[in-house]
Amino acid sequence: MLQPIMLQSITLHRLAMPLVRPFETSFGRQTVRVVLLVHVRSVDGAEGWAECVAGESPRYSSEYLDGCEHVLRHHLAPALLGAQLVTADNMHSVLGFVVGHRMAKAALEAAVLDAQLRASDRSFVDYLGGTMQQPGPLAAWVDCGVSVGISPDLDTLLAEVSVYVQAGYRRIKLKIKPGWDLEPVAAVRELLGPDTLLQVDANTAYGLADLDHLRELDAFGLVLIEQPFVEEDIAAHVLLSRHIQTPVCLDESIVSGAVATDALARGATSVINVKPGRVGGYHESVLIHDLCRAQGVPVWCGGMLETGIGRAANVALAALPGFTLPGDTSASDRYFAQDLVEEPFVLGSGEHRGQLRVPTGPGTGVSVRADLVRALAVATPLELKR
Repeated sequence: MLQPIMLQSITLHRLAMPLVRPFETSFGRQTVRVVLLVHVRSVDGAEGWAECVAGESPRYSSEYLDGCEHVLRHHLAPALLGAQLVTADNMHSVLGFVVGHRMAKAALEAAVLDAQLRASDRSFVDYLGGTMQQPGPLAAWVDCGVSVGISPDLDTLLAEVSVYVQAGYRRIKLKIKPGWDLEPVAAVRELLGPDTLLQVDANTAYGLADLDHLRELDAFGLVLIEQPFVEEDIAAHVLLSRHIQTPVCLDESIVSGAVATDALARGATSVINVKPGRVGGYHESVLIHDLCRAQGVPVWCGGMLETGIGRAANVALAALPGFTLPGDTSASDRYFAQDLVEEPFVLGSGEHRGQLRVPTGPGTGVSVRADLVRALAVATPLELKR
C-alpha cells in the first residue's frame, strides 16, 4: 500500500499537438491531437502528471474534452482537494458519487499514482506488477504494434505500411469501414506476406447486415477484428463470433471488469483490448488483465494517440504477463515530431527491434517538458487549490 498524500493543487493544461500525418478512422479525421493534461501537487511537494485520453468531440465515446474538463473542474477535483488524504488505491471511493466519466477519473488516478510513486521512489511497472492477483514475470521490453488510419488510396496506404515495416513494428493494424475493407486488407496482406501479424479495427462501423461480408476477412489470416458493431450490442458480437473464423476483439464495449466478464461468458469476444482511460484507470485495467489471464484470454494495450506522458504508463501496463499481443504502444515519432517528455519512446534495435523499453524510473519514469507544455498551450492553465 502506498503512503497517502494530501493534495495542494490540481492544474489542468490544454495543448494542441500537431500529428506528423493525418489519422483517419471510421468516425473522423485528425490532424491535431488536443490534449488535456492533469498536474497534481501534494502539500509535501510530490508531483504527478497524467493525460486525459478523451477526444475533442464525442464521436469515439460519449466522453469528450470539454465535458471531461468540466467534470474535473466542478466535481472530481474539488472532491479530491477536499479530502484529507488520498491514494490511487482508494480514490475511486472518493469519486464514486460521480456516475461514469471514466476518462476523467482515469486521468486523476494516474496523476495521483504518479505523484505517490515518485514520492516512494517506485516505478509504475513495479507497482502494477505488485497489484496482480496472479503474479508473473514483468517484461523489460514490450512488443510494439502500429495503427494505420484510412488512406485516400491504396498506393498511399501501402507506402505508409512499408515505412512501419521497415521501422520494425511487430504488428500492423488497419482501420476499416464499409467501402474500405476487403481491398486494402488484401493489398496489405500481399505486401506483408503470410507471417506478419495483421489485424483490423472497425470502430463500430458495421451492422448485422454485414455478417457475410465480414466473413470474407477470414481469407486474410488476421489476428483479430476489433469492435465491428456498436459498443452496447454485445449480442451482435456473439452472433459474429459464431459466424466467422477470425477472432473477435472488443474495445469500446469493454468499460469495466464486469462487462468484460459478461462478454467473455456470452462468447462475444475471445480477445480484449485494454485501454486504461476507457475503463476508468489502471486499477481496473489490472483487474481485467487478471480475469482474462485466469481464463487464458489474450489482452493487448490499446492506444488513444497518447503523448509520452500517457504512453509511459501504458507501456508499463503492457509489461504485465497477460499482455501477449503487441499493443498500440507505438514510438513517439509515429504521431509527434516532438513529444512532451524528455525521454521520447524509440523503437529498439537488434534483438529488441520492434519493441519499446519499459520505463523503470520513479512514477511513470519520464520527465515532462515544461517548455513544450507552455509553447503548445491553447488555453490558460486552470489551477484548482485546496
